[in-house]
Amino acid sequence: MGTFKIEGGHQLKGSIKPQGAKNEALQILCAVLLTSETVIIDNVPDIVDVNKLITLLANLGVEVEKLGPNKYSFKAENVDIKYLESDTFKVEGRGLRGSIMIVGPLLARFGKGYIPKPGGDKIGRRRLDTHFEGFIRLGANFRYNREEYFYGVEAEKLKGAYMLLDEASVTGTANIVMAAVLAEGRTTIYNAACEPYLQQLCKMLNRMGAKISGIGSNMLIIDGVEELGGTEHKMLPDMIEIGSWIGLAAMTKSELTITDVSWDDLGQIPNVFRKLGITVEQQGDDIHIPAHKDGYQIQNYIDGSILTIADAPWPGFTPDLLSIVLVIATQARGEVLIHQKMFESRLFFVDKLIDMGAKIILCDPHRATVIGHDFKSQLKATTMTSPDIRAGISLLIAALSAKGTSTIHNIEQIDRGYENIDARLKAIGAKIERI
Repeated sequence: MGTFKIEGGHQLKGSIKPQGAKNEALQILCAVLLTSETVIIDNVPDIVDVNKLITLLANLGVEVEKLGPNKYSFKAENVDIKYLESDTFKVEGRGLRGSIMIVGPLLARFGKGYIPKPGGDKIGRRRLDTHFEGFIRLGANFRYNREEYFYGVEAEKLKGAYMLLDEASVTGTANIVMAAVLAEGRTTIYNAACEPYLQQLCKMLNRMGAKISGIGSNMLIIDGVEELGGTEHKMLPDMIEIGSWIGLAAMTKSELTITDVSWDDLGQIPNVFRKLGITVEQQGDDIHIPAHKDGYQIQNYIDGSILTIADAPWPGFTPDLLSIVLVIATQARGEVLIHQKMFESRLFFVDKLIDMGAKIILCDPHRATVIGHDFKSQLKATTMTSPDIRAGISLLIAALSAKGTSTIHNIEQIDRGYENIDARLKAIGAKIERI
């Protein structure tokens, strides 16, 4: 188990470039299974979860070639479907949340797709019902081995259908879209997710020959085609990492520039940070955060009531940044209620922040009230363990702002979502050591 040793309390300075988007990568990489032709993908983040998926694709028989830093070529001409029933796959697939999204492409192209119950973050339940209900609507037969937690769908030929999703699941929508592009006839998906990363997937599929309309809305219409061809695709910058660097700048009172952020795809993110009192300046396609020497003040609602920041499907605020917002609020002037609606275990890491001196009331598994210190009482260094990717980066930000030397164990969780993070932080002046 890896460990970070962090000497906190230092101001940082400079510029940092966000990596390619993790959540987009997990969708886009699975889409290469839809064609026998070459697909070239650029800006692929070099992180554990993405590298695991690339390895899984290679084991499935996809020809994978690294063309340069963060750039790959994929050719799924000779896919070994039998590998899906091997013991090796049952172990590999279980260790990666994104592995669920290979099912849609495999079902569409080869008539069958299997997956063990995926693992990933310990942040609460993540249902797979939306995925499989969609496949069933397209005509697939579903089976589930309860002893091995092994799911399977099979179909001779998928047929388009109208469906109203029970929730606007991003991965569920992506999986169903990838199945529907090769189905016979028209598929209409209502209550579809419309995140920028899903828009990216749909645009890439259209370049491959798919016929998808309604991109960016919550109703997607897909007219099935016989086959798809190759294409080239470049991933967006990771909006969660962008939000993390905004939080880091504020908590350490540092002046930072985040470059090439794709402003048009950030949605509510800049506005939510501004509500916390953080100055977020647009400079071309960069974000500039000035040093907040006098701190930052949380806005109340216009009637004077306490601000609530909650997650919601896009274009609402992403749940992946609520942990960052919570940490930032510990040093703000004022109070805020954080409402994490989606996952019931994601706020449990606040115990570590309370140990560091933060004033947080955990109301229930989904809500926490934070009373800011206004930097009058610095967080204190401590030893902690990262429970998941987003809590891990939040604890890292807290440690970089704290007085003294902190230790974070289980940093493999952070490496799952953040590329070469210690070296990138050192480049802007952070005192961090990987042990």
